[in-house]
Amino acid sequence: MSQEVHYLKITRPTPEWYDAKRAYEVIDAYNTGAGSSQRADEFVANSVVPAATGSLRDFSYIAPDLPELMAENCVGCMDCVQNCPDTAIFGKVATRGELDSTLAQFPDGQRGLLGSQFVETAKYFKAFEKRREKDGCGPEGAMFGIFIDPTKCKGCGECVEVCGDRQALKMIKKTPDNLPDYFAMWQLHNRLPSSPTDYINPKVAVDNMLLPMANQQYVGGAGSCMGCGEASVIRQALAATFERVGENYGIVAATGCQTVYGSTYPFNPFSVPWTNSLFENAPTDAMGIRAFWDETGHGDRVLWVFGGDGAMNDIGFQALSRMLASGMNIKVLVLDTQVYSNTGGQTSTASFIGQEAKMSIHGKKDQGKLERRKELGQICMMHPNTFVAQTVGPMTGHFYKAVNMALDHNGPAVINVFTTCQPEHGVADDMAAAQAKLAMESRAFPIFIYNPDGGRTMREKLSLMGNPSVDRDWAVKKRKDGSTETVSFLDWCRTEGRFKKHFGKNGEPTKLLVQSQQERLENWWQLQDLAGILNKDHDNKA
Repeated sequence: MSQEVHYLKITRPTPEWYDAKRAYEVIDAYNTGAGSSQRADEFVANSVVPAATGSLRDFSYIAPDLPELMAENCVGCMDCVQNCPDTAIFGKVATRGELDSTLAQFPDGQRGLLGSQFVETAKYFKAFEKRREKDGCGPEGAMFGIFIDPTKCKGCGECVEVCGDRQALKMIKKTPDNLPDYFAMWQLHNRLPSSPTDYINPKVAVDNMLLPMANQQYVGGAGSCMGCGEASVIRQALAATFERVGENYGIVAATGCQTVYGSTYPFNPFSVPWTNSLFENAPTDAMGIRAFWDETGHGDRVLWVFGGDGAMNDIGFQALSRMLASGMNIKVLVLDTQVYSNTGGQTSTASFIGQEAKMSIHGKKDQGKLERRKELGQICMMHPNTFVAQTVGPMTGHFYKAVNMALDHNGPAVINVFTTCQPEHGVADDMAAAQAKLAMESRAFPIFIYNPDGGRTMREKLSLMGNPSVDRDWAVKKRKDGSTETVSFLDWCRTEGRFKKHFGKNGEPTKLLVQSQQERLENWWQLQDLAGILNKDHDNKA
């Protein structure tokens, strides 16, 4: 986005003390290294960080690597856009006419490079051309391109990992020679008009949510870790909410990682108004805001509560439970990392048996955490008229369905999302999406949707659709060679550093980790029972 666009964003609404020019002076000073020498300003005095100022943060001098597009391999799936935690990669659809006229604004020497960012995909070009040929009318085939904002990319490589075998992206070293090319490509993206609505299929969730630039309510520039699993999910949730209700919503955030990297002064990645409450009372704060909005004629406003598993499952659970029991129309997004990431990585009650963390050290006597995981999803189901979903961000169909159903539900809703914490769990920067999907496949974190309006019985209300091998103990997956493999909880544990001490030289697990696997299996059995699903591995045997 251009600076002009963000200037408009951060100057509405404007209280009397708000000075947009001063906002830019502050941001420019920080971007040029002023740091702690800055004088106190109106924003600090009012405990305010203006909206979307993160869009003006510049990481281009920090990240050592950048993704490079091989356009000929791109199919327009948008997985890279979907999973980027930093709002640093965008897809754009453009007609040939729009592309040619925009390229004409650039020097001759740049047009070849810039034009190479676009490709004729089956999704946006061939399908439309076939329709025109058949019907004799309709939109022409359009070009599709992927663009990287070099000021926001931290070089985590998540986009390359999710692209996978398609190999449309690869990481390259950032150099003084290639960085100007990225800025030129980003300038092309900004000069092109928005993707035409004719090419955005409302039935394709990722396109519908993330092709329109207006839906990018999380603008990047946050101080989150490279590849942060939380940030991608927040981006998705905000895009889905904006697509449904526009700017008519707000957020109450419990103290945690998302409030720290979301308010590293003066950079705020949120375009929507949000407030930070204490660690344990965000739902209580939200009840007050909801009551005020309802009393003042703003019952149509959506109110989100964001918090980690520590804030919602541990110290703040009483506040959450009270909020759910109130029946108020408040939506809750739980960023479930299974650890207190913001305070050094000690385990929460959402943690797994055997994982190592602060205050749950793996030693000679104890081998990490010994308690069973507390299942927030099942507990929340027991509250009256409460919509509950457990999901993972990379499964876009399930995730966006859960968010949309939560927004439509007239009452409280809780969406518990697995969000990888790479530094605390010993996971590579580019693996947040892969770990979340594997957690789902391995029964570490089953997905489900509980709709209290779905019917009379529990089995009518609870759906396990989306989990692999839903009627078996463990997921059975087909390999490319046609053979099958079973995915268990232990398979997932082998990929996470928090369990590494539980495996011997030959890969054999400890007794405690085997116990942890059994606990995960019992949790899966409980969900099968509640959903009325017969288990083929047990229920059909005498």
